[in-house]
Amino acid sequence: MRLSTAELDAMVAEAIVDAYGEHEQLAAFQAVIEDRLALPFTTVVLGIPVTITALQEQPGSGIAALCRHGRHAQAIGILDLPLPDPAPEGWVWVEAYRHWTS
Repeated sequence: MRLSTAELDAMVAEAIVDAYGEHEQLAAFQAVIEDRLALPFTTVVLGIPVTITALQEQPGSGIAALCRHGRHAQAIGILDLPLPDPAPEGWVWVEAYRHWTS
């Protein structure tokens, strides 16, 4: 489902309504995504299936997804993740975050 610019703008406004400054807005987006994105979910990174188990702030890089494969874990910027197929419930908030960062 592709959202219009107006729909994305409305989602951004909803996410950052009470946040002032870029740091607060980033924290607000992280909270909204954590609340609405169905975790865990699986996607493929560099040809390897990984499970996204949590989100965390990555200083200087925005919101990162904690990816796990077996005993290994790596934080990857959420905007760098390939779109899972099917997309998990709430993925539209990642797209709203992408729109806000652009």
